[in-house]
Amino acid sequence: MTDTPTTQPGKVRLPAEALRAFSAALLEKGGLSPEHAATTADVFVWAALRGVDSHGIARVPAYLDLLAKGVANANARIRVESTTPAAAVLDADRAPGPVALSAAAAEAVTRARTTGVASVGVRGTVHTGAIGYYVSKIAEQGMVGLGFVAGMPNMGYTGVRGAAVATSPLAVAVPAAEHAPLLLDMATATIALGKIRQARADGTPLPEGAAATEDGTPTTDPGEAVMPLPLGGAKGSGMSLAFELLTSVLVGAPILTAFHSDDPKGRRHRQNALLIALAPAAFAGAEGFTAAVDATLGTLKGLPAADGAEGVFYPGERSAGVAAERGVRGIPVAPGVWRALTESAARFGITPPTPTPTHTPASTPTA
Repeated sequence: MTDTPTTQPGKVRLPAEALRAFSAALLEKGGLSPEHAATTADVFVWAALRGVDSHGIARVPAYLDLLAKGVANANARIRVESTTPAAAVLDADRAPGPVALSAAAAEAVTRARTTGVASVGVRGTVHTGAIGYYVSKIAEQGMVGLGFVAGMPNMGYTGVRGAAVATSPLAVAVPAAEHAPLLLDMATATIALGKIRQARADGTPLPEGAAATEDGTPTTDPGEAVMPLPLGGAKGSGMSLAFELLTSVLVGAPILTAFHSDDPKGRRHRQNALLIALAPAAFAGAEGFTAAVDATLGTLKGLPAADGAEGVFYPGERSAGVAAERGVRGIPVAPGVWRALTESAARFGITPPTPTPTHTPASTPTA
């Protein structure tokens, strides 16, 4: 028996490095400095490698639009404010999220080396991107990373008619010695907005209870859906509200109250965040921590799998496997995304990398 790959016509595949350089070149033409363009491109490629395509290369055209309209500030003057060694606030001055949160993660790690625990709030950034990236950067330094984000209300809230709170995500990264790090990266919504747009483009129905019309009526029709519903109803609603308090209100830049006020400036796009770094040495000691993490993950994976389950997986394990596969085979790019990228390249006078036709990783067994 052999495996014949199934084909997805129209998709192309490119090496991660080629996409990273191409994306950075586009973002630099869009107004970012070479350093900030490279940082932003790295966040997108990281997400694309792990299979989170909604936050991957598809974001480049959207960011170019944010920069062109002045929603994102290409020349942001980022400032760090602090009155105590273990905490700081990074004023992003509307810098793109990858720029602001990468700086915040580095700041948290630096402070945690001295204080054991450090938190950095981010005030006034624009679209944070995949927050798993930033906590992963903290984990790469041997620390536990936690991240919370609050944004513009675009999700229902239990008992409220229409959009009330944001699809605020959280992420946790824990380093291990032998295993891939644990990486929990989730939104407080049942489904991401990007998934709704994807379903609309594909013409596929949405899961029951995942999305709603403008007035909050649940629907499975992607053509009628305009907002996701909170994960677990009141649980997701409460988490989103808590993250608004832990980020926006904590750094003195409330979003929810301004959004629902009569002030038109309250609808101006912005996001806030909080990143926390925990140094294991400040707790039970750094020695043996990652080994104990490995033992915990190994114990979980050694438990008997339920009937019909593909196996026992911990958060981040499968996406790490996707990253390994895509690191070798290249990153698949949807035809619409590739068209948007090449159109931007033509406008800026950039020569795009040469893609190759792609096959899906899935295979169909044949005799």
